Amino acid sequence: MCIFFFKSQFTETFLTERDKPSKWSGIPQLLLKLYATSHLHSDFVECQNILKEISPLLSMEAMAFVTEERKLTQETTYPNTYIFDLFGGVDLLVEILMRPTVSLRGQKLKISDEMSKDCLSILYNTCVCTEGVTKRLAEKNDFVIFLFTLMTSKKTFLQTATLIEDILGVKKEMIRLDEVPNLSSLVSNFDQQQLANFCRILAVTISEMDTGNDDKHTLLAKNAQQKKSLSLGPSAAEINQAALLSIPGFVERLCKLATRKVSESTGTASFLQELEEWYTWLDNALVLDALMRVANEESEHSQGASEENGLPHTSARTQLPQSMKIMHEIMYKLEVLYVLCVLLMGRQRNQVHRMIAEFKLIPGLNNLFDKLIWRKHSASALVLHGHNQNCDCSPDITLKIQFLRLLQSFSDHHENKYLLLNNQELNELSAISLKANIPEVEAVLNTDRSLVCDGKRGLLTRLLQVMKKEPAESSFRFWQARAVESFLRGTTSYADQMYLLEHILYCIVDSECKSRDVLQSYFDLLGELMKFNVDAFKRFNKYINTDAKFQVFLKQINSSLVDSNMLVRCVTLSLDRFENQVDMKVAEVLSECRLLAYISQVPTQMSFLFRLINIIHVQTLTQENVSCLNTSLVILMLARRKERLPLYLRLLQRMEHNKKYPGFLLNNFHNLLRFWQQHYLHKDKDSTCLENSSCISFSYWKETVSILLNPDRQSPSALVSYMEEPYMDIDRDFTEE
Repeated sequence: MCIFFFKSQFTETFLTERDKPSKWSGIPQLLLKLYATSHLHSDFVECQNILKEISPLLSMEAMAFVTEERKLTQETTYPNTYIFDLFGGVDLLVEILMRPTVSLRGQKLKISDEMSKDCLSILYNTCVCTEGVTKRLAEKNDFVIFLFTLMTSKKTFLQTATLIEDILGVKKEMIRLDEVPNLSSLVSNFDQQQLANFCRILAVTISEMDTGNDDKHTLLAKNAQQKKSLSLGPSAAEINQAALLSIPGFVERLCKLATRKVSESTGTASFLQELEEWYTWLDNALVLDALMRVANEESEHSQGASEENGLPHTSARTQLPQSMKIMHEIMYKLEVLYVLCVLLMGRQRNQVHRMIAEFKLIPGLNNLFDKLIWRKHSASALVLHGHNQNCDCSPDITLKIQFLRLLQSFSDHHENKYLLLNNQELNELSAISLKANIPEVEAVLNTDRSLVCDGKRGLLTRLLQVMKKEPAESSFRFWQARAVESFLRGTTSYADQMYLLEHILYCIVDSECKSRDVLQSYFDLLGELMKFNVDAFKRFNKYINTDAKFQVFLKQINSSLVDSNMLVRCVTLSLDRFENQVDMKVAEVLSECRLLAYISQVPTQMSFLFRLINIIHVQTLTQENVSCLNTSLVILMLARRKERLPLYLRLLQRMEHNKKYPGFLLNNFHNLLRFWQQHYLHKDKDSTCLENSSCISFSYWKETVSILLNPDRQSPSALVSYMEEPYMDIDRDFTEE
């Protein structure tokens, strides 16, 4: 419409005559004037005046769009923004904004920041109210890249950042940050406030895009995607992560942002009252920034006036409600922690880990734990605009979850996890190891004591304290348990395990928790707490001291093996180790512990094995349930060590027939093992997780799978030897199903 309209024979008289009956609000006439006065040699002052006439016509509709009033009416159309777009306003503003990039006889034009700001505000308001505009802008890749250059000016930063964030949210293909001109210089020149808001944009550019299709979350689909990606090279997200990490001081500045304190404290009563008021409409850090900037401008103005009049100066910013400052800081930290978390899980994980430790992120977060991250809540439900009291989307709640996810990523299979403790707690670990007469963990000895938490308690201890107080059904419990389990995962430390055992048993048996996600996190954590630890099994038996309690515990385990199989695996591995030890203490535990006695029975192991194989299939394998396959393999590997693998396979065959499933179970297991080879033998796959969790070499894993998949029907350890030919279906290409 844009070119047709501006080059058409429509006269201003015609447009004026049609304006009132068509309810155009004078927008087409204003756009004609804007087009006429925005040529290369035009007076941009006149352009700006026209933009200031257009802006309020659209901003009123945008304001109505984001308020509760729009929900009270059936009318959801916004005629001014629609007319503005219909008559080519969006394309015209894009053209005007990008003209400074066009050289005229070697000279570049310059549009004022104020005019750029007006253009950006109008574009944003149109995107908010008119469907399809944001997607059209997202398709203009040169324009999206150009927008980044407008972030160099503080005057246009907020408007630009807001528009970019909306555009990237709908863009089909991820933008590449290495295409942004002078990215390093741009980011390095941001002040801390700008950098924090830039993280909102980075959150979209460094995370792998989610297709929204559940099938894409299966391991089968992920493997296919990975093969495709290998031929295409690094993804845009990986390229963007590398581009950011190459910027000098980038991670250090993020760590400073994540750990800086709110400047002032406030009384509890006034804080809660103010917070409830602000929560009702503030749900965007950019809105808060705008208010902060106004306050700062007023502060500068009042300071100048007070100096002239000889009056004392009071900063306007310090007069803002303290709750607003706290919420402002929380929303910043949300974005910053998310970016750090994604970088910690990326290809440059070790580099990021080293920098995060060096810049003391963990001690800094520890110092903020009580006053900001896990501060006390109001008794009333404080929720964001557009959400209800049962929603977990409030900044306070999201900050806690993001904080826990960061701890999980930081601790997962990395020796830096001991930075979560303070010096006294590290000494306690050493003392526990000495008392138990076992070698001290090497990672503890290698921990740089200058980088650990300070104060009376380390971050892990603080987390354990709030975890014990958390209500049974709290959504935080899942993430808390995940973070603690991540700390315990890997090479097992006896001392680490003795912190939480009885509390987790209480949560499983006595707390009446019914959330499957939370229970799964408890089972995973309990498995890591008990693995190979004789004293832990002794404590278990002391807590689960009646048959009634033990039956409750077993009911929880058997109710969902997908959730509890990691515990079954850890207990099975521990039993195998204990049976091979000559020690009175171990022998006593083996004879007394209900759980070990239960797992030691072959019928129990076969029941677990049958169900673990039966509840998963190649087409439904995900990162969440593939552990069932690995647990079934652990049971069979330990049977192989004892030369009982043929016995277990015969029993599986018998159970298959008894259940009237001839061929189904063993065919399914055969397919699962074929997939296992494709998945774990991939050159990019990290096999250390399987080794660390089981203390069984990866070569033994591979050998066992190869033996089970041996095509020789005479082999007593091959699956095919236990399949009747009429039911055999082992050569199917499961990728086509």
